[in-house]
Amino acid sequence: MPRPFYARRLSRAIVVTVALAALCTVSPPTIAAPAEAVPVPGDQLTGSGAVNRTELTAGQLTEGAATDTVPDSAFALPARAAPPTHSFEGTLTLNGLSTTGGFRVLKDPHGYADTAATRHLPPVDIALVQSGSHLVPAKRGLQYTGNQAWNLAVGPGRAWNEDGDGERTRASLPFALVERNANCVHNGALTFLFDATSVSEIRYQITTETCEYFQLDMWGQVPADYRPGPVDGAENLRDAYASEVGDRLPTKPISALATDYPDSGVDVAKFSAGITPSALSTFGFYFGGVHYVGNCRTRQGEYPFCGQMLLPSYSTAKSAFAGTTMLRLAKRYGPAVAQERLSGRIPETAGNTAWSGVTLDQTLDMATGNYTSHGYETDEAGPTMADFFAAEPHADKMRLALSFPRKAGPGSQWVYHTSDTFLATRAMNNYLQDKAGSDTDIFDMLRDDVLEPVGVGPDSLVSSRTDNNPGGAPFGGYGMFWTQDSVARFAKFLNNDHGAVNGTQILDPALLTATMQRDPEDRGMTTTGAKPMKYQNGFWGQEFTSADNPAYTSPFYAPFMSGYGGITVAMMPNGATYYYFSDNNEFSWSSAVAEATKLAPMPGAAVGAR
Repeated sequence: MPRPFYARRLSRAIVVTVALAALCTVSPPTIAAPAEAVPVPGDQLTGSGAVNRTELTAGQLTEGAATDTVPDSAFALPARAAPPTHSFEGTLTLNGLSTTGGFRVLKDPHGYADTAATRHLPPVDIALVQSGSHLVPAKRGLQYTGNQAWNLAVGPGRAWNEDGDGERTRASLPFALVERNANCVHNGALTFLFDATSVSEIRYQITTETCEYFQLDMWGQVPADYRPGPVDGAENLRDAYASEVGDRLPTKPISALATDYPDSGVDVAKFSAGITPSALSTFGFYFGGVHYVGNCRTRQGEYPFCGQMLLPSYSTAKSAFAGTTMLRLAKRYGPAVAQERLSGRIPETAGNTAWSGVTLDQTLDMATGNYTSHGYETDEAGPTMADFFAAEPHADKMRLALSFPRKAGPGSQWVYHTSDTFLATRAMNNYLQDKAGSDTDIFDMLRDDVLEPVGVGPDSLVSSRTDNNPGGAPFGGYGMFWTQDSVARFAKFLNNDHGAVNGTQILDPALLTATMQRDPEDRGMTTTGAKPMKYQNGFWGQEFTSADNPAYTSPFYAPFMSGYGGITVAMMPNGATYYYFSDNNEFSWSSAVAEATKLAPMPGAAVGAR
């Protein structure tokens, strides 16, 4: 079973299992006063509290009503915020959600909004602790609500004082709705006033998403219950959050790239070129030890918790989950794991000769030989895959994934199937259970062995699963979640650290070299489509030549992770990484490669070429 997220490391340099052992074996004190929490780095509000507020005033939160969305700045920590006089610890429950609130459809070709549950928030019941001016949820990442339409995630927020709020403290939190049995994420914020025993009404709104096919605004104001009292593991929550914030990559705004490298001629405007601004959730660029971040747009201005904006993985999970898991299994148990046959690891293949001889490596390469059409993503957009994505029970998903007929020999034809990654993930899960015990889980292994040691944040440590249940099988090919820091940190681990953490290699080095397109003798499968690329172990590879840019005097490959709707994480051989999350089916990042070349040449590139 997944561990509670307060079991995060207290320091990335300290082995995670030490902290976990302490949490699992020592009961929380019941009499002694808790030790003073480690402060969150940089947390000392120094404002006077003289905030000129016109939206979501104390009066509006006490006796008002939500008639529409308001500027998202009303949910943000203001420049003159004073330190909070009250400390929140306990549980916050929002009431009346199933019948309250406003809803506006912006894009819905499939009629999702016709379902009543889709037009309202799911149950919201949040345990929170406070550390200085930071509010930390006891549970981070995806939470299954049982709601017909939505699951939920709540991120860390802030608490502060304003003169206009009287004797109460103001709080604001980011949250996200996650489509049940899918990967769309709709980001919002909520705010309220509180004192030692009570809260005002809760104002909430959703004004942005990363979702190609369902876009909406949602808003409301509802009463809430505040149950003050100790939260299990409160001090560990506070200390782990302080460590999390302190361990994040150094960040600067994307505009600082030009000032940090003034002689390069880099044009930061080109990093989001080719992406419709209204469809762009966020973007970033990692180079030279610094994470240069773009903003996080909403339909009501800037998202007030940009670093906490929850971003869907979609098919970047094929790389970050399934492909990386195989590399980890190969390091733990030997590279022969790549040649494991699905027929020997998935009982449901019994009697289905189409899957005989298909290896794990071939399945992760989308080269099983089983398909209906080899046209570029024809199967992926076809009726069998539509039923596969809609299926929630594990048995139904497995049946549909195994239903494609044998058309070619395994390893001979590339055909993109998310269902293949689902099968590969299940095969790896069963392989792991054979090696490490029947109570092990393949995503939990990835979390414990890779994601947590790399420093990926708690919001990214949960995977969507079948049966809408934490005990279901992980999707494998989609269903993960990112924040800006998590995606940049994970790409750094692959591209700059070469699969090592603090000098310890945790991914198979030879297989990783091939996966990252650094072995010219092993490029992987050639894809179909207008511009054929390479595909290896769940990762894409694009070749760049002088036809793309005269500066590229010798061809080179850039491996990248790609996700539905317009998501790219491109890792360049000069150590730069560029990522963006959007939802208008735009995949444009060659200009970012050209700008990165100005900072450091790609292998074989002409130094100083513009």
